[in-house]
Amino acid sequence: MTIYVSPQSLPALVLNADYRPLSYYPLSLWSWQDAVKAVFLDRVQIVAEYDHAVSSPTFSMRLPSVVCLKTYIKPSRFPAFTRFNVFLRDRFECQYCGSPHELTFDHVIPRRCGGETTWENVVAACSPCNLKKGGMMPKQAGMIPQQKPYRPSVQDLHNNGRMFPPNFLHESWMDYLYWDVELQP
Repeated sequence: MTIYVSPQSLPALVLNADYRPLSYYPLSLWSWQDAVKAVFLDRVQIVAEYDHAVSSPTFSMRLPSVVCLKTYIKPSRFPAFTRFNVFLRDRFECQYCGSPHELTFDHVIPRRCGGETTWENVVAACSPCNLKKGGMMPKQAGMIPQQKPYRPSVQDLHNNGRMFPPNFLHESWMDYLYWDVELQP
């Protein structure tokens, strides 16, 4: 799963005050218009710029390619329980067969057996596997999830999001993305 980013739109990478992206998936990007507005409202500092400039009759500025918030936004410890976040936790793969196609979600313990719609009981599943398992228990269906469902932290989702970079990553962003990878000697 790839998020499409148009290089011609000149988006700005948005960093928190600690110089980490606000999110990795989707990558925290603003349009150049929003980035320029934030500069004028003194909410961000420009860290890097594109070669392209915008001008008015009395002013000209290069467009920001990386901006950093002046006020730190504390990330929530646990993400919202959404279909998208379940898919991201499970790396956009069916937890029964590994397929990335036709994803839906499955209650490991079916609702008819008292299973709840929670992080600990829902996994990503492709439609064919979901239909095959139906309302059966995992052992009864012979379908055990590859990974036990769990409530992820924001960091878990950030780590998984790094596996799905957008189609475009500007060179000026690279010093601020994936900065916990091992450095080359």
